[in-house]
Amino acid sequence: MATLQAATTSTDAIVSDPQAVRELCENYCFGTLDWEVTEDGELTIWGYDDFEVYEARENGLPDYEGGIVTHAFLRELANHLEADEELDIQTVGFTKCRFPVLAKRYVVRDGEVLHADLSSLDPIDE
Repeated sequence: MATLQAATTSTDAIVSDPQAVRELCENYCFGTLDWEVTEDGELTIWGYDDFEVYEARENGLPDYEGGIVTHAFLRELANHLEADEELDIQTVGFTKCRFPVLAKRYVVRDGEVLHADLSSLDPIDE
């Protein structure tokens, strides 16, 4: 069985309310990915994992039974970005000695969330 190795990185985006975005991020689990909201309101997401978001249980662990809620998280986050800001999150992954088997991109801007995989950029339905 091949092990997936993935990496995720994002651009920096300025949020309107850094404390509200910190609280939003704390209500979700990002696997082994890291996130940071600076005092100046700059949000960044990065790490060696696929960008999949789960709701957090009371004990802080991911709620796997609730399923992946990446799209819901990003739609909520879109309301907190400053005007003309854009958060671009990209993930690429592969298994040993193989072509990439995972490539996806989320772009959050102007109150909308766009998603692309190995095809084109499309809006996410609500």
